[in-house]
Amino acid sequence: MVPLVLLPLLWGGSLQEKPGYELRLKESVTVQEGLCVHVPCSFSYPWNPQYSSGVLHIYWYRSGDSITYDYPVASNNPYKPVRAETANRFRLLRANSCSLSISNARRSDTGSYFFRVERGYYVKYTYKDKKLHLQVTALTEEPHIHVPEPLESGRPTRLTCNLPGSCEGGRPLTFSWVGAALDSLGPRALRSSVLNLTLRPRDHGTNLTCQVKQEGYTVERTILLNVSYAPQLTVRFSKGNSTALKTLSNHMSLSVLEGQFLLLVCEADSNPPATLSWSQEGKALSPSQRSAPGVLELPHVGAADGGVFTCQAQHPLGSQNVSFSLSVQNPPQLLGPSCSWEEEGLHCSCSSRAQPAPSVRWQLGERLLEGNFSNTSFKVTFNSEGPWANSSLSLSEGLSSSLRLSCEAGNVHGAQSATVLLLPGKSVSLAGVVPGALGGAGAMALLSLCSCLIFFCIVKARRKQASRRLKGMDDEDAVMGTIALGSKQKCQPESPPEQALPAGGVPSSGEQQEELHYANLSFHGVQLREPQDPAAASTCEYSEINTTR
Repeated sequence: MVPLVLLPLLWGGSLQEKPGYELRLKESVTVQEGLCVHVPCSFSYPWNPQYSSGVLHIYWYRSGDSITYDYPVASNNPYKPVRAETANRFRLLRANSCSLSISNARRSDTGSYFFRVERGYYVKYTYKDKKLHLQVTALTEEPHIHVPEPLESGRPTRLTCNLPGSCEGGRPLTFSWVGAALDSLGPRALRSSVLNLTLRPRDHGTNLTCQVKQEGYTVERTILLNVSYAPQLTVRFSKGNSTALKTLSNHMSLSVLEGQFLLLVCEADSNPPATLSWSQEGKALSPSQRSAPGVLELPHVGAADGGVFTCQAQHPLGSQNVSFSLSVQNPPQLLGPSCSWEEEGLHCSCSSRAQPAPSVRWQLGERLLEGNFSNTSFKVTFNSEGPWANSSLSLSEGLSSSLRLSCEAGNVHGAQSATVLLLPGKSVSLAGVVPGALGGAGAMALLSLCSCLIFFCIVKARRKQASRRLKGMDDEDAVMGTIALGSKQKCQPESPPEQALPAGGVPSSGEQQEELHYANLSFHGVQLREPQDPAAASTCEYSEINTTR
């Protein structure tokens, strides 16, 4: 059996030529114009020791060409020139290999090619039963853009663009880049196949295009940039009946009226999306909607809702939070005024609570008294702490039943006032307090009338008791008592008719000099005792009588 010299075989399948001759290759090859293609090939021929002195020469010819008169398209024989149109484009990959490299393919290269081998004088053979059929088509191949993953904002990135099928020695390629992310790069950097840039959050979702130009051809590919970046938080709000959202800055203060509706919307611009959460004074809050964790609704803002609110965004590239202070505000709530007699005269105090802290002042007749001020007739003092404001007024002169005195409290959200009424009598005294919003001349007159009727019943009963124990009281110690009247009921005396009020509720002329009219009454130096004659006492009914010692 004659031994064979077998070169590496890269393709399966073969057609038997003459005994001992065999050619293996991919018979049909397609390449786009201007690109490159490699045609793997292997062959064998009969071996004889006599061949060792000869040099192996291999050739590729175009079908129809003469091996005697025409030049091959590729050869390893330095004494056999090749076709001018295929020179440096059709090349044998190795000296003793039939594998062929075709670069910068041209439409004119389309056709069939056959292979021939020669060695000395004994081996001269053309493999015509198996040929290479080459097809060159129009250039439609798109460039390939290599993008390292992931792309991160602020991190330098290197991108490369190449045209598959291109190779060294092929037709020259011209590269160019187009995209919104390239606004900071110069023209020279954009004409390279390698692009170095640092992406920004705003570059996420923008297009990046690589263009490749050849002689008469331009191909391109566009990709969508997927840039990862840390969250950028925005907090917006609306309150009351307003639907327009306004932006809240970090560490800002937001004022809302008590009872108002408040909508808070926290949004995070990030890729991938961040996880949002709300907290108040460090305590986690449940979102109004599970599907929208950044939305927080407070239907009726109350005093307990005040404090520091924080929206936090958690993200793999870093977390961020925005905090603001919620101040719950309200109009003034007036406490007082309350008045009492002192040695120096009439002393009144008035307090109010509001947010922001209110101002408190006095209206004395036509005069407006506020702050801290004093003269021979009166003294005004004012102080405030937190939401509370307090003012006091001391009057030593100018008291009369016609004098009107009121306390007023106000802030930017409203005002409230209360009036002190000085009733006529033997001496001038504090009659009562009527809030400005509820009081009025008619209401005050009704209150005074009821108070006088109740007081008249008490005086009648006490007068009878006092006449029987007048002597026994001379040596006793004086004790001050206060009678507090609750709900006022009409007196039903069981005493004789002559002790009842005259028609019209006006006391007799003999009693006018000793009867005083008060809304509140204080007895000084009188100790209350059980009557010695219970039958002689009045049986007026009261909802509540308290005795304080």
